[in-house]
Amino acid sequence: MFEGNQVKLAIAPIGWTNDDMPELGGEVTFEQCISEMALAGFSGSEVGNKYPRDIEVLQKTLSLRGLEIASAWFSAFLTSIPFEETTRAFIEHRDFLHAMGAKVIVVSEQGNSIQGQMETALFDQKPVFTEAEWKLLIEGLHLLGDLAAEKNMKIVYHHHMGTGVQTSEEIDRLMAETDPEKVSLLYDTGHLVFSGENPLHVLNKHMSRIHHVHLKDVRIDVANKVREGKWSFLQAVKQGVFTVPGDGIIDFIPVFEALDTAGYKGWFVVEAEQDPAVANPFEFALKARQYIRKTSGL
Repeated sequence: MFEGNQVKLAIAPIGWTNDDMPELGGEVTFEQCISEMALAGFSGSEVGNKYPRDIEVLQKTLSLRGLEIASAWFSAFLTSIPFEETTRAFIEHRDFLHAMGAKVIVVSEQGNSIQGQMETALFDQKPVFTEAEWKLLIEGLHLLGDLAAEKNMKIVYHHHMGTGVQTSEEIDRLMAETDPEKVSLLYDTGHLVFSGENPLHVLNKHMSRIHHVHLKDVRIDVANKVREGKWSFLQAVKQGVFTVPGDGIIDFIPVFEALDTAGYKGWFVVEAEQDPAVANPFEFALKARQYIRKTSGL
């Protein structure tokens, strides 16, 4: 599978230190994080809050360890604040990623999002966009796509728990109403399974739009408790709902086979936010790397 070096393997720093909950991994240094990524056998990383924003400094520290930047998350507020405010932040983010050699920009709409709210029940209070908000979202994403294209980059939309684009139906609508030349899709196995979607259905239906992949596994017993106990997204993460590929319930072999058959090119990013005091990030990075090697050949 995946012959010809068309796919590269990265891991996100969120398993070491969490941007949304700084108390998780607050003691872990940037240097420890990227050193353990490289030692575990990964060649790329996404960007966390401890990463230096000085281009030369970041390039040097990563290149010493044979690492590249795959992408980084951008919070859009297209449905809730004037577009000009999002534009300014996006251009700065785009230029930083372009300087670091990234080809895609991860975008998630955070208007009305509850993913960062500690006490808000994830499934009971999931936001649903109005028709007016859908219009703002689609128009705004097209404009962000145009800005990305100025640097020969793509935006990849991250469907995400606790947001207005979480379910299969919402992903379908987003893909149907956006221009494929301007808006691509980030495919995240863990968020789909946690939401109760069929990840293979979404993968096969939207394969032509997928230009970035997050490999995330789910502990289904914790996911069930989230629904039953009316937990928030952050509470779910703290309790270990997510884990690395090979440690949860998802069978990644059909996912890899479908992506290989379709000729996917780009990054696979292991992304599994956990409490590093409970799930040692280096140990779990090694577990993920070994599982991916065994099941995909990468």
